[in-house]
Amino acid sequence: MINEVFMPALSSTMTEGKIVSWQKSTGDWVEKGETVVVVESDKADMDVESFFSGYLANIIVEAGDVAAVGSTIALLAETEAEIETAKQQGGATTKQETAPAASTAATAVATVPSSITTETKENNGRRNGRIIASPRARKLAKKLKVDLSTLKGTGPHGRIVAEDVEMATGSTPTSVAASAKTATPVIPTQPSIPTAPPPPSAPPTPITPGQVVKMNTLQNAVVRNMMVSLSVPTFHVGYTIATDNLDGLYKQIKSKGVTMTAMLAKAIAMTLQQHPLLNAAYVEGGIQYPSGINIAVAVAMPDGGLITPVLQNADKMDIYSLSRTWKGLVEKARAKQLQPDEYSTGTFTLSNLGMFGVNQFDAILPPGQGSILAIGASQPQVVATADGMIGVKRQMQVNITCDHRIIYGADAAAFLQDLAKLIETNPQSLTM
Repeated sequence: MINEVFMPALSSTMTEGKIVSWQKSTGDWVEKGETVVVVESDKADMDVESFFSGYLANIIVEAGDVAAVGSTIALLAETEAEIETAKQQGGATTKQETAPAASTAATAVATVPSSITTETKENNGRRNGRIIASPRARKLAKKLKVDLSTLKGTGPHGRIVAEDVEMATGSTPTSVAASAKTATPVIPTQPSIPTAPPPPSAPPTPITPGQVVKMNTLQNAVVRNMMVSLSVPTFHVGYTIATDNLDGLYKQIKSKGVTMTAMLAKAIAMTLQQHPLLNAAYVEGGIQYPSGINIAVAVAMPDGGLITPVLQNADKMDIYSLSRTWKGLVEKARAKQLQPDEYSTGTFTLSNLGMFGVNQFDAILPPGQGSILAIGASQPQVVATADGMIGVKRQMQVNITCDHRIIYGADAAAFLQDLAKLIETNPQSLTM
């Protein structure tokens, strides 16, 4: 029997994917559940596992090429005798010109990504009788002789992750995932076992004047999102916030690994507790209030494009855990290893160009969210003091962009007022 390997849907917005690398060569045997190919979606590189065992008989889409979601990218033969037949069949196979719905692709493909599917999930790490585990968890289980069928997955959608394998052996996981099992799910800040550092980014290709350079998948995803944003009626509100006390606190706790990004995200999350409307989003006929406050932070990618790693439940995390989590997310983002729930679950976005010395700017509202806050640089300014004297204070300009269908000017102004009050008069509350 010959099974087709289709390009899977790695996200709800993905229409095509790029083959980063084949983990098997033509003629190699592939075990069911084994990673066979790495696919670049619009946000990250994802391992794709085989639904079947067999010989990789014919690679139709080579590494570096792009294929539409649902199109055939390879053929698996159950026996060696069928390899030649698969090669002939592959020569006649044409890529589908139209991408089927993500749910159709997920249930029909011979391979699926190890971390995402649209099928019904179960909490015991199984799907349709098949154990769902990350490639790293499988390798670790084989090394430590742990039976995956006895484990309950704590990863996204019940997926078995490396930390679960480590816990089964009685060892302490090296990530913070273990602490997340009794609390609201939080993204692990570090991998559970040592991993090789990501390879350095290739030097940029020299640009010839007049040349048209094709966009990568991440840049194309940004284009699609921005076009969606154009259909939303938005408005902007600016506010000036004094940062002397915040800067003073940062100097005190910076040596403990705290980042300014984490401090700002924490301040925003705490303020959103008082203003849930700013954390909400418009849906057809109503306002959707999410169950958590998930702060997405815009990060520019070295090879072009933009991604927004998410600090989930930022209001409930302490500033030190939040900083460690953020550091881990940035490292994974730069290595293109973010999982879908680590970049697609934001409820409010923070864009900080102040680190580049930018005074002020307006940010474009991301699809599916109600607000985004643009933060400028903190700089010394000559100001009039309360006693009528002249003094110098450090100030930053923040501009919020809101969906005017659900949020009005007074709502945004009240949020900024309370955010300024927290930063200016009570930044110590960020460490509590």
